[in-house]
Amino acid sequence: MKKTLFAAALFAATAVGAVSPAFAAPVTYKIDPAHTAVAFIVNHVGFSNVIGRFNTVGGDVSFDKDAVEKSTVTVTIDTTSVDTNHAKRDEHLRSPDFFNAKEFPKMTFKSTKIEKTGDKTGKLHGDLTMLGVTKPVVLDVTFNKDGVSPASKLETAGFSARGTVKRTEFGMKYGAPAIGDDIQLLIEVEAVKS
Repeated sequence: MKKTLFAAALFAATAVGAVSPAFAAPVTYKIDPAHTAVAFIVNHVGFSNVIGRFNTVGGDVSFDKDAVEKSTVTVTIDTTSVDTNHAKRDEHLRSPDFFNAKEFPKMTFKSTKIEKTGDKTGKLHGDLTMLGVTKPVVLDVTFNKDGVSPASKLETAGFSARGTVKRTEFGMKYGAPAIGDDIQLLIEVEAVKS
């Protein structure tokens, strides 16, 4: 009798497992530096907006398409790679007045929470560390697409993110408020399956 009950229970568990939907595990991707851009826009004395970028960016994305809130992101940016297409200004940006790249060569972002806001949109909460100061940041993120890239033939996922940070909150006070405090971020990422 016990064997019969055990066999029935085992059969029921197997049958339930066979018809239960399988949930995909998060997929780990490496940020593709050749197809990633981290750009910023800052107001310059009210006359114009300077557009710059960081040329060296790396990191990982653990993306769960079925449960986006379980996804994670870590990014490292080389502050010495700041580029505004003007050598003298870039040198000043690397100085202690701004990024102090000699003492703080890396800027990092680590996600803390993801909120789904639409079919392909969300809010990415995380900690940004710059100049040795860590502050919470929220980015509006759009999941663009995943699949095999026709260019690289590799499994790829693409994302766009936008947000704003106040540089003075990180201790970058030089020239404020004439040089804008609000820094607009424009981020485009392609990440390749690890």
